[in-house]
Amino acid sequence: MTLKDYKIYFKEQVSELYSGSESSVLFGIFVQKLMDLNQIELRKAMNNEVQEKQSEDFQRIIDELKSGKPYQQILGETEFYGLTFFVDEHVLIPRPETEELLELAIAKIKSSGLNKKDFKILDIGTGSGIIPIVLKKHFPKAEVSAIDYSENALKTARRNADFHQAEIHFIHQDYLTGNLTEIYDIIISNPPYIGMEEEDEITDSVKEFEPKMALFSPTSNALIFYEKIAEDCKNHLAENGLVFLEINQKLGKETLELFTDVLSEVKLMKDLSGNERFVWGIS
Repeated sequence: MTLKDYKIYFKEQVSELYSGSESSVLFGIFVQKLMDLNQIELRKAMNNEVQEKQSEDFQRIIDELKSGKPYQQILGETEFYGLTFFVDEHVLIPRPETEELLELAIAKIKSSGLNKKDFKILDIGTGSGIIPIVLKKHFPKAEVSAIDYSENALKTARRNADFHQAEIHFIHQDYLTGNLTEIYDIIISNPPYIGMEEEDEITDSVKEFEPKMALFSPTSNALIFYEKIAEDCKNHLAENGLVFLEINQKLGKETLELFTDVLSEVKLMKDLSGNERFVWGIS
């Protein structure tokens, strides 16, 4: 079979999961990865015969896709904020909403004047390390720390930090039971915020292949992380410090209320889809 033939076969095999245009994009991504081709080389190679080893690799990919496994995990990497990050079954696949969180944080940090001096950033629940790494790239003078309960997630985060040559202080800690020891100018977090009662609303491809501890609140209280963050802001957020949080769209007002008596200014913001997705504020 030629690559052209295999593209037709690939699209047929994953047609129940992906549209024609989506499968074309995925086919191109996997072929470029497997054969080390760029887009121009791929177009020129469409009449080339697929070798036996390549055919075996393609079939493995097709089988994994049909199982519901996210294509990013199959690739072992994903694009986020214009950068490549390693991902696996121990970390969440980055969502576009988290890019919006970072856009908000970067803009507010720049306008605050904090970026003109050394300052400290803490990311709570770092997962693959995307948030602290992007912030370190934009604010190289900042001292950036990141907490996570999962040792496996921290291994992936350190791998990403090494790849991007970003100096991040990673902390292995159960944030909910642990204590912060420093004062930070920025606290940012995209913690587990899906309530247990919402599990039926989450697609199987997410529940079965991404870490539940990074998705779902560990208790029946979906706001437990935000309550702890609000409490920590009292003693561990510097004067005129900033807080940036990605939140459960169903609990926007409830999350906002946790910070109204803690911060001098706090706001609830919608994402590009119109959902209440972010809370940010100033101490």
